[in-house]
Amino acid sequence: MNKREFIKAGLLAGVATQLSLTTNAAANLASPKKKKMKNWVWIGPDPKDTPEMLNKRYAAFKEAGINAVFFEADSEKHFRAAKAQGLEAHRWMWTFNRAELVTVHPEWYSKNRNGESCADHPPYVNYYRWLCPSRPEVQQYLEQQVTDILNKDYVDGIHLDYVRYCDVILPVNLWEHYNLDQTTELPAYDFCYCDVCQSHFKDQYGIDVTSLQYPSASLSWRLFRYGNINRVVNSLCDIAHDKKKKITAAVFPTPEVARRNVRQDWTNWNLDGVCPMIYHGFYKEKVSWIGDAVKEGTHFLAGKFPLYAGLYLSDFKSDDEIRQGIQYALKNGAAGVSFFGNMENGNTLAILKEEMA
Repeated sequence: MNKREFIKAGLLAGVATQLSLTTNAAANLASPKKKKMKNWVWIGPDPKDTPEMLNKRYAAFKEAGINAVFFEADSEKHFRAAKAQGLEAHRWMWTFNRAELVTVHPEWYSKNRNGESCADHPPYVNYYRWLCPSRPEVQQYLEQQVTDILNKDYVDGIHLDYVRYCDVILPVNLWEHYNLDQTTELPAYDFCYCDVCQSHFKDQYGIDVTSLQYPSASLSWRLFRYGNINRVVNSLCDIAHDKKKKITAAVFPTPEVARRNVRQDWTNWNLDGVCPMIYHGFYKEKVSWIGDAVKEGTHFLAGKFPLYAGLYLSDFKSDDEIRQGIQYALKNGAAGVSFFGNMENGNTLAILKEEMA
């Protein structure tokens, strides 16, 4: 099961309980004042695409108001075709969720509170293989990956995804699909309790994590894990900035949700922009929650770097809802939007073009 199938499974599991706005909700939203926006789209480049197809696609993106593309894989012809149409071309990189080292360095993988390793006991789905951020060798490996990507002249920047711990709490829309009740933190999904993490935590705080009666309630243990991710991310930011290239990240929808669900403290990263995945259907929220999430994120960022609202196209039931989602994001302080889904289906490009006019 790949990432898109994981997302689709959760969406289908809860589609009967999705909430929607009334059809006249968009009329109650004031159009955002004209200001310079930057809009993005996530893409998995298809090697079968012809130059003609690429030129047509990226020209249409540019005309509609898309400014930059996150490419999930390296494909020079796609990157250069996008750049030829005036778009920025960024490489989208999976960060801590990586399976390629399982047989070579199984000791690098995170362990849950039961002592089970992601190397041979992946949680939820088979591709969930999470590296431990406490290990210096993991940080060095990721630094080399980013360096190698950014050394390519056709790459304008790096976009980090899965830059966190495994979900200790899934979005509520997925609970039924995986037959889970995550109103409390379950040991099987609580990471990382490997020897390196335990040792570093004890050195830093003087506490043996195994002695904690309620580890989920330990603020020091939580802060330690935030700091682990922060340290690695900011080292990757330094590499990007030394190379005069941009670095962004896909993150959980709000600072509060990110810290609680995946130990992700993204307001303390030294990025050039952030794309919170404000997938309202995952959390059984109305389209208007997109505005609430953007407002919370921009409040805590306090202008440190721009926020681009990540919108999952399959969450929207109509063109009108897509328009509402864009408007809610921009009205509440987003510097643009980033789309996940098939941009060539439906009227998304036309709607974006209207909203950017």
